[in-house]
Amino acid sequence: MRSRLHSLTALSLVLAVIGSGARVTSADQKPVLRLRAFAVNLNAPARARTGTLDIVIERWSTPEEAARLRDILAEKGADDLLEALQKTKPRAGYIQRTGQLGWDIHFAQQVVASNGSRRIILATDRPMSFFETANQARSADYAFTLAEIRLGPDGKGEGKLVPAAKIDYDKEVNTLEIENYNSEPTRLTEVAIEK
Repeated sequence: MRSRLHSLTALSLVLAVIGSGARVTSADQKPVLRLRAFAVNLNAPARARTGTLDIVIERWSTPEEAARLRDILAEKGADDLLEALQKTKPRAGYIQRTGQLGWDIHFAQQVVASNGSRRIILATDRPMSFFETANQARSADYAFTLAEIRLGPDGKGEGKLVPAAKIDYDKEVNTLEIENYNSEPTRLTEVAIEK
């Protein structure tokens, strides 16, 4: 039921961004970005679950923050990465389902192409219920939420959200491995910049 995501995952893209010559927006530019997305979760047992997500970016993570998080994962592992993400201040933004409480985004980075299109990468800890934490359910091992969103020059696009992910780093092949708790990521459709 679990699947390994190797190349099209949020944090692996962060590693690629760090090493590329692409223009990365840094925190000193203080952009604010509001996105609205229609989320489609095909992992529901009977039928697809849908809903609207508001994604608000309050600041962009710096390349130094990305490098520090990458090094922590490579040298110390996913538990230390989770702790480092949780301690990142100030938060990078938040995700909120319509009509519900939001949760903090601890890492947000964007790469802007020459044509104005954008690739946005998000990473944070996953909100867990008391039951999940107290009973050490298997799902508690999937402590990260990751997302990748691609926007065209017109400010519209699509993305993928992995609400429950486990992260590992293979030092031998220098590859980030992300295991999705569900059979496939949540699809983000009709993503648009909110004015």
